[in-house]
Amino acid sequence: MAVNGPALVLVAVVAVLFAAGFELLMQRSLIRVVVGFMLLGHGANLLLLLAGGAAGAPPLLGGPPRARRMADPLPQAMALTAIVITFGVTAFLLALAYRSRLLLGEDEVQDDVEDRRVRAERRRRDELRAEDADPVEDGDPVEDGDPVEDGEGGVG
Repeated sequence: MAVNGPALVLVAVVAVLFAAGFELLMQRSLIRVVVGFMLLGHGANLLLLLAGGAAGAPPLLGGPPRARRMADPLPQAMALTAIVITFGVTAFLLALAYRSRLLLGEDEVQDDVEDRRVRAERRRRDELRAEDADPVEDGDPVEDGDPVEDGEGGVG
């Protein structure tokens, strides 16, 4: 199947919508999460319309069917269903974000106890690695595992 210019542009737009949507979903702000979900929904709708192929004749024409030139109505019906579902879930997410803003006074997701525990363990592990990586302390030179004493092995 050959991809023409407009379809290639739509594929690029779908990729950008998906990338931006996933990036916004990873943010802590609830409004950004809602916008990211909306972008993912729009990208999915475009992808469904792209899957329908090129535009063709309406499928409900009188006369003998011309299967090659008819448009497939299934992707369009799926896109309409996806639009309704995205609208409903977006309204629900906006209500949750609004309620969270009223109760907490901010729209950012707070760290829970488990997040703080994991962060503290990671910080401790990084500190231990940093100590293990630097065996020389206090400026003492080490050669073959033995410290160099004053007056030994130096030049001149």
